[in-house]
Amino acid sequence: MVSVKIMKDLFERKIDYLRVSITDLCNYRCQYCMPENGLQDLDLGDHLSFHELLEIISEFVDLGIKKVRITGGEPLIRKGVVSFIQHIKNLGVEEIAMTTNGALLHAMAKDLKEAGLNRVNISLDTLDSEKFKILTRGGKLENVLKGIEKAKEVGLTPIKVNTVLIKNFNDEEVEDLIHWAVKEDIILRFIELMPIGEGIEFKDNFLPVNSILTEDFQKLEGDRHSPAQYYSYKNKGTIGLIHPLTGHFCEACNRLRLDAKGNIIPCLHSSLKINLKQSLGNQKKLREQIEKALLLKPDKHKMNEGQYKKEFMHRIGG
Repeated sequence: MVSVKIMKDLFERKIDYLRVSITDLCNYRCQYCMPENGLQDLDLGDHLSFHELLEIISEFVDLGIKKVRITGGEPLIRKGVVSFIQHIKNLGVEEIAMTTNGALLHAMAKDLKEAGLNRVNISLDTLDSEKFKILTRGGKLENVLKGIEKAKEVGLTPIKVNTVLIKNFNDEEVEDLIHWAVKEDIILRFIELMPIGEGIEFKDNFLPVNSILTEDFQKLEGDRHSPAQYYSYKNKGTIGLIHPLTGHFCEACNRLRLDAKGNIIPCLHSSLKINLKQSLGNQKKLREQIEKALLLKPDKHKMNEGQYKKEFMHRIGG
């Protein structure tokens, strides 16, 4: 059984980080993430209310979760998210973070900070406004850049920008992106394109993140639980490389995921899930289901063996 305040899986990994998706919806249609026509089979009635999500998060906090990350879809499109963050803060969570595309951040950053949000990760794959519009199917780069500036202004820092490395799309922008991030005092992280959902169709656009390394990169010490290996560039800035395919970081994984429908997902790349919705209102049963999900967490993903997850990323929570 799981000990109170310390959760460990079968491989003795301490689990203290919960990623919570609050919506499947998104205001973008990024080509490697979501179908062009959007979500045809979405039933918002299946989504947990904020009250139900808080009941589950509270149980996780009692079991030892110290960090909660709010994800989506795009979390900022769900009404009531600011108040939701305030309630999470009141549970005693040590760190609350959010992953967002940044399009709505400019108008909401101050309220989010005051509610208790500590920092943001922002998804941004190009600094070319036309390429950005094409990739996101209509997004405006200027809105994201304004959101980043506002996040810096109100103290949602350190800001991390996540950039999916895509062959024949942004691989020629690597140096420009790095110079921009150093100038803006932003942690830039390049991520390998993962064959999940729509991303399976982009396998030919895969590039290993280590392919961008040159003698200009100097390795830095980092958090062993972080999926990124960090470097400075010409002794400036912080550049992360996240390599889920070319280099496993599973042995240090400290996280579980909760999707918007109440499913606990032990591993991003596994189809295993445990639904907690029917256990709400029954603390004993809820805890038993959480423990069951914990024990299903695999030692590592199987993507390198060709076992790809076909579920769309926006449904999982990233």
